[in-house]
Amino acid sequence: MRARILKLWESRAPRERISIALLAIFLSVTLYLWLVVEADRARTQLRASVPVLRAQSVRLEQQASEHESLRAAPPLAASPDDLRTLMQTRINAAGLSHALVSLDATDANQVQVGFSAVPFADWLNWVAAMQSQQVRFDGGRIEALPESGMVSVTGTFIRITSH
Repeated sequence: MRARILKLWESRAPRERISIALLAIFLSVTLYLWLVVEADRARTQLRASVPVLRAQSVRLEQQASEHESLRAAPPLAASPDDLRTLMQTRINAAGLSHALVSLDATDANQVQVGFSAVPFADWLNWVAAMQSQQVRFDGGRIEALPESGMVSVTGTFIRITSH
């Protein structure tokens, strides 16, 4: 293979050899300069993202230490009405009180809820807000109503307790 390339090179006129060599040098230099420019551009972009990533890292560290301190704290003693009051407040804040049919505390960590004709998306958002309050949907029944996007819901919510 090497002999073939050498034979092909030697079969060219000296003027062609010089032209090919100059073209190869020009292409090599152009490629090298393009790579240097692209690397510099990438380095500049990465350098700009470092402060944002550092800020996110500090925020995550703070959240992790806060999480650890909350886990170490003793659980709050709650009366049966505390969970019910919390849920009533969140229902009002979410604008779902017009659809609330029932809200009964069965014990300190469990509440039965009933909604009629509530928008499903609003109900899901409220459930997500309750999860952020350490209260989760334990089970129930969701019925689609004839009106698009509306549901009737009866279910049980429980307070998440860590042992």
